[in-house]
Amino acid sequence: MTNVFGSCPIPGSQHDRVLLGHGSGGRLTAELIQNLFVPGFGNDVLARLEDQAIVGLALPAASGGMRNESTNVAAHGPRIAFTTDSYVIRPLFFPGGDIGSLAVNGTVNDLAVGGAIPLFLSAAFILEEGLPLEDLQRIVASMRAACDAAGVALVTGDTKVVDRGKGDNLFITTSGIGIVPDHQPVMSIGFARPGDAVLVSGTVGDHGVAIMSAREGIEFETVLKSDMAPLTELVQAMLGACPEIRCMRDPTRGGLASTLNELAAASQVGVTVDETAIPIRREVHAACELLGLDPLYVANEGKLVAVVPAADADRVLDVMREQPLGRNAAQIGRVVDEHQGIVVLRSLIGGERVVMMRSGEQLPRIC
Repeated sequence: MTNVFGSCPIPGSQHDRVLLGHGSGGRLTAELIQNLFVPGFGNDVLARLEDQAIVGLALPAASGGMRNESTNVAAHGPRIAFTTDSYVIRPLFFPGGDIGSLAVNGTVNDLAVGGAIPLFLSAAFILEEGLPLEDLQRIVASMRAACDAAGVALVTGDTKVVDRGKGDNLFITTSGIGIVPDHQPVMSIGFARPGDAVLVSGTVGDHGVAIMSAREGIEFETVLKSDMAPLTELVQAMLGACPEIRCMRDPTRGGLASTLNELAAASQVGVTVDETAIPIRREVHAACELLGLDPLYVANEGKLVAVVPAADADRVLDVMREQPLGRNAAQIGRVVDEHQGIVVLRSLIGGERVVMMRSGEQLPRIC
């Protein structure tokens, strides 16, 4: 097909319409990105498919800076991290936060896991006619508090209003910019090597289960709250302990399972995971059983996955556990030469099964 971006051949697909599963963070999302958006926009930075784009700022010719014309990225100079995301959660308010604080923390974390120090955000609000202004005021106050906690400033934005029934109350799109310290080596999801350790910063599935319990009116003995929080301090502490960390990701849409599959595919390695090592709250495990969910695919908003050289794993874990957001950090698996591109889970009873990316949407509208 031909569009404003030039010739963009789209490989054949069994779907000729957008499905809800295209937003799940699973296999359909990956296909949409790889088959349509990457060829359509075509540049080396986008093709890396990191949570953020890390680019150099062009310097004047007199200072020796050089520009790469193919990607419009400076070859030398200060590095910035840039990211963008949209938030369409239902309900707007949930245990542990709301769509506003979620938008701030989600954007901050996409910058942080690239090793950047988040600085500035933008926000675009799509408001549905009839949204109570009291609700919008609460959300704005929540966003301001989240910005203050994360050490960022929301410096620009936009507002649009759509007809009643056309916007599900409120959508928020945020973008973020951060600075990458000069001494920070590049991290990438394509840098994992056999023998590396796979770490997770805490319990998984908290956010998605909190959203579903609020949406369905399910009550548990313990209130389940979203885990969303800014990860910058945790990330910087980890990098201080081991600057050679291969990569970090925050396992949001598609959960831990999708993140590990992305890692295996990008690095062309296998990943083995020990089910008994994955930290999951008893309440979350019970809720998942009740709701028919797999916690490995449930979204998180305040956790990260890191791949580190095996020799550094214990030191990094010790540092993580000294941080409030890393108290439950654990090594859950390792990178292997075998079964390249595939994630294998060793179960509680000693068997093994392949953990694949989901095709459809397990929990819609959770981020």
